[in-house]
Amino acid sequence: MRIALLTEGGYPYVRGESALWCDRLVRGLDGHEFAVYALSRSARQERSGWRERPPNVVRVRTAPLWGPEPAAAGVRGLTGGSYGRREKQRFRECFGVLAEAVCGADPYRPGSDPPGSDGFAAARPATAGAHGSGISSARPPATAQADRFAAGLYGLAELAAEGGGLAAALRSESAVRILESACRAPGAMPAAHAAQVCDLLAVTDKLERALRPLSLDWYGQRGGEAGLSDADLCHAVGAGPAALPGLWAKRAFGVPLLITEYGVRLREHYLASAAGAVGAVARGVVGAPVRALLASFQRRLAREAYAQAHLITPGNTHARRWQERCGADSARLRTVYPGMDPTPFDAVGERAVHLPPPGGPRRTGAPTLVWVGAPGPAKDLDTLLHAFVRVREAVPTARLRIVERADPRGPGATDRAPRASADGGSTPAEDGADRPGGRPEGAGEPATGSYRAHCRALAAQLFPAVPPGAEGPVGFEELGGPAAPTLADAYALGGVAVLSSTVEGFPVPLVEAMFCGRAAVSTDVGAAPEVIGGTGCLVSARDPRALADACVALLRDPARAARLGAAARARALELFTVRQNVEAFRGIYRELARRPAGGLRQPAAGSAGAPPADTVPFARTPGNPLRGHAAAGTQRSGDPAADTAAGAAVLGADGRRPAGRSGRRTAGARSTGGGSPHVPSWARPDRGPRESAGGPHPAERAAVGAEQGEGTAP
Repeated sequence: MRIALLTEGGYPYVRGESALWCDRLVRGLDGHEFAVYALSRSARQERSGWRERPPNVVRVRTAPLWGPEPAAAGVRGLTGGSYGRREKQRFRECFGVLAEAVCGADPYRPGSDPPGSDGFAAARPATAGAHGSGISSARPPATAQADRFAAGLYGLAELAAEGGGLAAALRSESAVRILESACRAPGAMPAAHAAQVCDLLAVTDKLERALRPLSLDWYGQRGGEAGLSDADLCHAVGAGPAALPGLWAKRAFGVPLLITEYGVRLREHYLASAAGAVGAVARGVVGAPVRALLASFQRRLAREAYAQAHLITPGNTHARRWQERCGADSARLRTVYPGMDPTPFDAVGERAVHLPPPGGPRRTGAPTLVWVGAPGPAKDLDTLLHAFVRVREAVPTARLRIVERADPRGPGATDRAPRASADGGSTPAEDGADRPGGRPEGAGEPATGSYRAHCRALAAQLFPAVPPGAEGPVGFEELGGPAAPTLADAYALGGVAVLSSTVEGFPVPLVEAMFCGRAAVSTDVGAAPEVIGGTGCLVSARDPRALADACVALLRDPARAARLGAAARARALELFTVRQNVEAFRGIYRELARRPAGGLRQPAAGSAGAPPADTVPFARTPGNPLRGHAAAGTQRSGDPAADTAAGAAVLGADGRRPAGRSGRRTAGARSTGGGSPHVPSWARPDRGPRESAGGPHPAERAAVGAEQGEGTAP
């Protein structure tokens, strides 16, 4: 299969949230071809360069979500669009519909139970074309607003495809006036009513950046290479701007869409907004009207992405609950845990799982707790230190070792870099910073340097000074130092691992401790409960007494701690390895390849109204290998009307007719959302000799807008 991997702020760059995960995915699935379409978040990220590319990554296209106005600085791959009177009128209509949906008060906010029927995951009737919203006032409010947002979004996408881009129009005075009218309209959210001119300018600026993917030449509609129109599957890492190319590829060409989120984009937007930094779409904006409008845009974009995705793969149940509250259909959700490399921890873990016989010799040395991470307010080391006072009262010989990871972002940085691992490679940055589709927990918090000094001062206050040469009850170590040269050595310092965070996504330190065979005590936040399972202890956040009691119970019973540690290692090896992650996506790709185009339900073969099996795309299981063998039964009948009727006779759950395509689109062709059903690359009769040779394609690296001969790494 030809997979279009859509990323934001990650792969193929060295720095980024999804870089390591995507790299392992494409290397593990070397039987598929990958074309990477990446959106960068900063100049610093682009200067970091690209990761070494495996042979099955045949194309890389990049574009920025940052930078000045395209018309002023010539952002590569973007065109501002040259509109006549008719196009300007279409833009005003489409952007007006989208602005009305963004500014409207949402009756069903995430985190609140909708009254009666929620309307989030309900099937939506087809929207009107690009020139009107086509919304019936009789529909539930949430559904009507989702329809308006979808009508405006796809209308702008169609206009960008025909007119050459949206940048100039979205930064025009007309766009500001349209947004102002929507903010002042009856029914708009209260925060929108308070928006001033400076707020409106900031919002239109951030919306232009967020909608830049619609103006790119990634779709094969302006001549040149086929782009996304030639893909068999779009795999978007996140439901934010990275999903926009996938949404339009599905709408215009019928390409199936898969969304993977280990950190829910909307949740991270809320966390970063509360800290004063709204990420790639609104970094540095602190005004309440701006935050409210951008949060509304993110919420409706995520809702539309979830509604259109054939399958959504959250990284844990915590993320899954957020996705369901944001409109995802539970029937389309498939939890796939992130994968980590257990090899660096094998030596420590294997020693830990060799349990001593009952009544045999026990581990020597003082009972020790170990905490590993990058200190920050969200990690709540204050509670841990106060809890350890109680631990020392119950177990006077107990020690606490705090192993600090350096913040790879540095002061004021906005990107997280993969840190060095024990085997010289790289592992996910702290607490899932290298996971796909999400920012690190606590992003936008104050610099960690002052918090580290605060923790040291608090420890000195709580625990009296020890005689010179004696070892104190609390020790602060640096990862990479003499006491903890590697992560595995850090966890080997203690018999029980502790996590005291108040906010977590996927707790990477817990999984590392489990690989090392350590029992863990963790606060009940984020995905910690499902990661630990029954192999550790969970306590409430910000509760020093409960945290101390759980730690004392394990320190006083080393045999129980050893049994829990052995069970924890077995659980981690079963659920959280790279191999299980790659194999899960291998199966998902196969499943999507067998589904009809558009992810729509088709009548069973042989039943009344069912089209013949040889006219339904993906009706036959693809051969192995996929390349070089055209699947039988995929030839066209020669009658376009019959072909279209056979491939799109059944409407989907959203009420829309499946969008199809016939290979590559011609330059300037107008998308109508209809056409022939999607045909996979391996089943096309018009494949050239280069595609049917069966060997790997020559690697070709090209940045958006690069001239011939400029295909070199940054």
